[in-house]
Amino acid sequence: MDGATGAAGCGPAPVSYEFYQDGYGGALPAADFSEVMPAAVRMVGSLTGAREVQGGWDDDQADAWRRAVCAAADAFAEYGEGRVGGFSIGSFSVTNYRDDGTTGAEVAREAALAELAGTGLCWSGVR
Repeated sequence: MDGATGAAGCGPAPVSYEFYQDGYGGALPAADFSEVMPAAVRMVGSLTGAREVQGGWDDDQADAWRRAVCAAADAFAEYGEGRVGGFSIGSFSVTNYRDDGTTGAEVAREAALAELAGTGLCWSGVR
């Protein structure tokens, strides 16, 4: 799936499904991965100031950026972008183990930051 495209078929995807599976060790089905990819790229872009791997980065930085996108994608696939928690319908209830008032976006941010730690890629303001 190297020819995978980004959101709405607009250009190449910044992280291939093959990297997600083989380089990161992800387990989402391809369709689910593609669905959360735009949100994951936006999240990592907000942290690094880049929505794709940059030419001046070394291989370790490029891989860390891709891994951060994969980590955010996993979080968005599990939690969505809204509030994390549980719900009840009649006597049926589901409680998410992250029911601490946080959002899926915050979980994705934490996961991405863990992958970016020590790389110097976390964007901290105006360049």
